[in-house]
Amino acid sequence: MATAVPAERDAVAGAFPEPGEEVRLPGAVLFRTTAGAAVIDLLAAGVGPARAAAATGAALTAAALTGTPYDLVVSAGIGGGFAPGAPLGSLVVADAITVADLGAETADGFLPVTELGFGTVTHRPPESLVRAVAEATGARTGSVLTVSTVTGTAARAATLRVRHPRALAEGMEGFGVAEAADAQGVPVLEVRAISNPVGPRDRAAWRIGDALAALTAAFGKFAPALESWKSV
Repeated sequence: MATAVPAERDAVAGAFPEPGEEVRLPGAVLFRTTAGAAVIDLLAAGVGPARAAAATGAALTAAALTGTPYDLVVSAGIGGGFAPGAPLGSLVVADAITVADLGAETADGFLPVTELGFGTVTHRPPESLVRAVAEATGARTGSVLTVSTVTGTAARAATLRVRHPRALAEGMEGFGVAEAADAQGVPVLEVRAISNPVGPRDRAAWRIGDALAALTAAFGKFAPALESWKSV
C-alpha cells in the first residue's frame, strides 16, 4: 500500500490493531503490519508520480525476488475534490486512474500521450474490487486524476472538468503507482480522502486532519472488503 508522505501512511496504519515493524529495502522503507491473515506493507513512497513509481517498483521487485509477490497495490492518501461530487471529508475510490498532464501542448490545445501514438493515460482497477471497497466504506466512485502540478486556479479546475467529466478527485501519485503495478501484472486501486477543493488555493479552507481521520476510518473497513473481493 503506497502513500505519498508519512502522515498518510500513519493514518492508514492507525486502522490496523497489530503492531508493525520496519522493513528496509533498496530505495524504500516499509512498515509491515497485519489484518487477520493478510500481511500489509505500508510505504511512504514520496510526492509526485515519478517518485511514487520508483519506490513502488522497488517494493514490488523485492517481493517478487523473495518469492512473496503482492496480490494488490493500493495508492492511498488525501487529495483535492471536484465540487460538487466530492465534498471535504468524503472518500473517493478510483474506477479510473488517469494522468491528466502527460502529453503535448499544441496550437489546438492539449493532446494526451495516447493521441501522440504511444503510452497510456488510464489504468482501471478491477470493477469488483472498486465495488466491494466502495460498499464497505461508503465511498464515491469515479476518475481520480494524477497531476505533477497541483491545480491552483478556477480556470485550471474548469479545464480539467471539461477534459475529464467523471473526475472526482486529484492527487499526485496514483498514476505512478499504477504504472509500477501494471509493469509487474499486479492489480491496483486508488483511494483518496478529500482535504480541499480543486481550484484556487485557500489553505484556511483545507481540512487535512479531517481527511486523514476519514482515511483511517475507511481502512478500518478495508480488510473485509478485500477478503470479499478475493473470494469472488
